[in-house]
This record gives sequence, C-alpha cells and structure tokens, in this order.
Amino acid sequence: MGFSTLLDILGSSLVGGMLLLIMFRLNDASIENSYLYTGNLLVQQNLVSIVDVLNHDFNKIGYCEKWENIPDPAYSILSATDTSISFLTDLPSLSHPYGDGIIDTMKYFSSSVSELTETPNPRDRILYRVVGNSIPKGSNLGVTYFKLTYFDSAGNPLPAPVVTSKIRSIQIDLKLEDIYGYDTENQDKSDSERYANAVWKQLKISSPNLRNR
Repeated sequence: MGFSTLLDILGSSLVGGMLLLIMFRLNDASIENSYLYTGNLLVQQNLVSIVDVLNHDFNKIGYCEKWENIPDPAYSILSATDTSISFLTDLPSLSHPYGDGIIDTMKYFSSSVSELTETPNPRDRILYRVVGNSIPKGSNLGVTYFKLTYFDSAGNPLPAPVVTSKIRSIQIDLKLEDIYGYDTENQDKSDSERYANAVWKQLKISSPNLRNR
C-alpha cells in the first residue's frame, strides 16, 4: 500500500506539473497576443493620424484664400528632396477656416535615426511638420520610413536635384512601427515579430493647384 501510494503521489505531481507548465505557456501566449494586438492598434491609429494631416496639407500646396497672393502655383514648392519638402500655403484657423489670405511656409522632413536613442526600436525617427520660422517640433509616432517621389505632367519621376517648377504630383511612402515592441531581447525573433508595423503608400497625390498649372 505504501509503494502504491507513493506512485500515485509521483504520478499526480507529474500530471500537476505538466498542467501547471501548460497554464504558464497559455498565460505567456495570452500576454503576448494582448501586447501585439495593442501594438498593432496603436500603430494603425498613429498611421491614420499622420495620413490625415499629410493629405490635408499636401492638398493645400499652392492654395491661398486670396489667390492673387500666389498667382503662379508653379513656384509654390520651394524645395523638394526624397525626405523633405517645403511649400507655400494658407493655413486655416478657428477664425479663418479657409485661410486668412496670408501666405504661410510649411516644411516636412524626417530626422535621422540617430536622433532617437531612448526607444528599443532602432529604426524609429521623427517626422517634423514646421510652419514658418518656428522651431522644429515633432513627436515620435513610430515612423521608420518616409520617402517622397516627384512626377512631372507626363507621370515621369523627376530625378534629383528636383526642379520644383516641374512637379505635378507626389508619391508618399510611409511605414510605422511600434516604438517599444515585444520581447525585443529575443534574438530568435525577426523585426516583424518584435515590432507591429503598418505601411501606407499614396500614389501621386497632388494639390488641385498643382494640377491647374
């Protein structure tokens, strides 16, 4: 009886240990799925926010409530590279929802990855939106790739250095990743497993003012 009881205890301990291990693994999987879902949701929300602002601003290139202040939209884009653009526009406000007729200068550019060292993601950078001569300010929303491609009236890509007066449309390529990631120290995981990501490409977005040149 004593030997049989000992075997029963050992068997129960073995089964209990296996069940406990399974529970730990299920708990880890649940935590990982929850974290990845939250990361994906955050990346998607950040992407929508950035895209909304980009679409609004780029559609306003060369726009002014008093059109005579920008009589020739051909000169509304001041500079253009694959990672930056500067242009003239007329920004709306609460008191002037369609603009106040005063020309504003807006610039977009992305930082280098070396400007950010406090997050686990080694590829994130800041996408700056600067109005006039204000100090460049931006928040880290997880942008890891930002590229601009410019096209002429025939749809041909313009080579660098870009002649801004020939720009008729602009392609925006944008990628966002979770800035913190999950299980980032695990060398067996790929970047796509560590960092939730989302990609957006706007093919040849152009302001109505550019099309009317």
